[in-house]
Amino acid sequence: MSKNPNFLDPSFSTPYYLVDERLLEINLQILDSVQQKTGCKILLALKGFSMFSTFPLVGKYLHGITASSLYEARLGTEEMGKEVHIYSPSYIPADFDEVLSIADHMVFNSFDQWQRYKGRVQLANDNGRNISCGLRINPEYSEIATPLYNPCYTHSRLGITRDNFQGDDLEGIDGLHFHTLCEQNSDALAHTVPIVDEKFGAFLKNMKWLNMGGGHHITREDYNIQTLISSIEFFQQKYGLQVYLEPGEAIALNTGFLVTTVLDVVHNGMDIALLDTSAACHMPDVLEMPYRPEIIGAGKVDEFEYNYRLGGPTCLAGDIVGDYSFAQLLKIGDRLVFTDMAHYTMVKNNTFNGVGLPSIVRYNETEGMKMVKQFGYADYKNRLS
Repeated sequence: MSKNPNFLDPSFSTPYYLVDERLLEINLQILDSVQQKTGCKILLALKGFSMFSTFPLVGKYLHGITASSLYEARLGTEEMGKEVHIYSPSYIPADFDEVLSIADHMVFNSFDQWQRYKGRVQLANDNGRNISCGLRINPEYSEIATPLYNPCYTHSRLGITRDNFQGDDLEGIDGLHFHTLCEQNSDALAHTVPIVDEKFGAFLKNMKWLNMGGGHHITREDYNIQTLISSIEFFQQKYGLQVYLEPGEAIALNTGFLVTTVLDVVHNGMDIALLDTSAACHMPDVLEMPYRPEIIGAGKVDEFEYNYRLGGPTCLAGDIVGDYSFAQLLKIGDRLVFTDMAHYTMVKNNTFNGVGLPSIVRYNETEGMKMVKQFGYADYKNRLS
């Protein structure tokens, strides 16, 4: 890029997330190229990225949002105002009427859920709504290695297996939905397509749409877009379906940063730098996935001269980001910049131990670096009672 935000600008107190809208728009243009070539519709999955100050930009390219709860659906309606799709493993009865007033597409996780609610959906449609309904299927095939993120793992609660699919009771169902990927290239989707077709093709011929879920790493540098296009076109050409994709991570992939400050350096068999950002609070996937995020200017252990373990400010013993090496000694007050910190960070962060939430900053060439949101004691206190 010709211009770069000054991540280390001392007028911005750490920790803070920064999303570079130039990088975000590049991702959106890649996604839009898939839409233009295939006619598929791509939605923003709010579970991965919900920074609504960027929704005007996202909405220029994508068709809307997909939600997993009433609050996500409301956010998409209020801040983007385009298509609203929703899927929940089990809808909350008290929320359902409000969901009906918002959603354009609703996906049900079981025939029991559909039977329980279809009368209310039909009544809403009779009164002027136009809600298209679908069922989530489980093809019982996935190449995800981590069970925590595998929706097709043994005894999964997500979706209807073929053995449990009651194909004679599909009145009012317009589409099917499957989700089998997580941070994967299109070869994993290509392997899934014939399995879905073999198990559920008899039902797809009567459907209007197919949602192929998320987990498509479309904006990754090595992603094979042509294989994705071929998978989309297979279902379009065979069944005449409208195809939907709902990535969250691919939209925000490599667009965000988390800027932190070194608070102290201690020694216990190795040097340990304590930061004002927490793996447990501010980037929980580091512990859940787990994975080791990259830092600008840092390397793997022994790649550079000085090795450090980086840890957070909480009392959790395992609040460790990872081990890194640096070309120079770290000292109190140094700032470090973690990369790829836009997705599954802001949406999953927490205030464990009373640790404050990072501020949210965005960058574009018109406004420069702009503080979008700062958090304080009230944000911690008001979650409690």
